[in-house]
Amino acid sequence: MTYHVYLIVSKVKKRTISYVGYTNNINKRLELHNQGKGAKFTRGKKWKLLYLKKYTSKSKAMIEEYKLKKNFKLRNQIKSDAKI
Repeated sequence: MTYHVYLIVSKVKKRTISYVGYTNNINKRLELHNQGKGAKFTRGKKWKLLYLKKYTSKSKAMIEEYKLKKNFKLRNQIKSDAKI
């Protein structure tokens, strides 16, 4: 089974906020976030997928998700490269 680490963004007022997670079904997960059934932080916002990377094991995906969550410099670089 493959797992994905993803970065989604949303506009709130004039700020762009981001959320990082991992999943084995990215389409279903993004749909849940946009329906308000995802993580508590993501409820009530419309999300756009900016970054997606595939991993062969859950443990590798979880490690990389943790690294991306803590690395705000990389998250901001991804957001600025995407020019949202």
